[in-house]
Parts: sequence; C-alpha cells; structure tokens
Amino acid sequence: MSTLPLYGLAAEFDNPVALLAAANSAREAGYQKMSAYSPYPVEGLDEALGPKREYLPLIVLLGGIIGGLTGYLLQYYTAVIEYPLNIGGRPLHSWPAFIPVTFECTILGAALSAVFGMLALNGLPQPYHPLFHLPRFARVSRDLFFLCIERRDPLFDAEKTREFLAKLNPTEVSEVPQ
Repeated sequence: MSTLPLYGLAAEFDNPVALLAAANSAREAGYQKMSAYSPYPVEGLDEALGPKREYLPLIVLLGGIIGGLTGYLLQYYTAVIEYPLNIGGRPLHSWPAFIPVTFECTILGAALSAVFGMLALNGLPQPYHPLFHLPRFARVSRDLFFLCIERRDPLFDAEKTREFLAKLNPTEVSEVPQ
C-alpha cells in the first residue's frame, strides 16, 4: 500500500455491536496493543480492549506530596533560616501557622500534576496520528467504527493478523502506514 513502515492493521465496522464483538475476539485471541475508535462511547468497549495500567493516581499523589513539601519548606526557610523575627517571644518554627499554606500548595501541586500528567499520558496534544492516512477514518467522528491492532503487539504478524481481522466480518481491513 505504501512505502512507509507499517503502524498496524485497522478493521472498519459499520455498527458498535460489531466493533465490541471484534474487540472481545481480539482480546480473547491474545492481542494486547489495540485501540478502538468510535463516534460515541460504546458501553463495554474499554473492558473489551483489556485492562490498562493507570499511572495518573500515582502522579497526582506525588504532585500533592511535592507541592505540600515545597510549601512547608519554603515557609520554614523564610521564617526560621533566612528572616528569623522574634515577635512576642513566639517560636520561629510555629508549624500550626504553616498548615493553611501547606494545604493550598498540596492542592495546587496535585491539580497541576493531574492536568499535565493526563495530557502526557494521553499523548496530547497529538496533531498527527497514523490512522489519519486512511481516507475513510475521517468518518469515525460521524458513523464508522475502527479497531486497530498495532505492529508493536507481541502476536502481530501482518498476514495472520489480516486473516484474523477478516474473520471478524469487517467492512474493510486496511494497512495503516506509519
């Protein structure tokens, strides 16, 4: 089809039931690196594609911890080390006074890490995707459904995967160039 290296094989379906059945069959056959594209959410499709490892909760936790520590240590540094002011005989390290700012910095760190972590894990912004080479892929936002098995899948073999996808009764099976 093209002189570009192969990204994977895409099967085109005309209804969500066929896409869901194809995704279930592919997962049962052992394929792991696959994606489904649909104009609207299809119930059960994420389970059919198989479990994905989720890193976002850990990223948010670490962002909150780093934000809280940064807020607390900044206050400690300014009040105890750099500008120690003895006002009314109060201790320099009065930790209860540091709690509101520490809390706010924790929330800020968690929120920022959630936003940027989500963008990074989703690969956004993504102005280009190999499936854009397929002429009919533009209709995925209106009325078509695609299942793409990527070349990086351990079970991927161009001929065997093409035969497997053809058995799922798609409208068309296409090579997706890189």
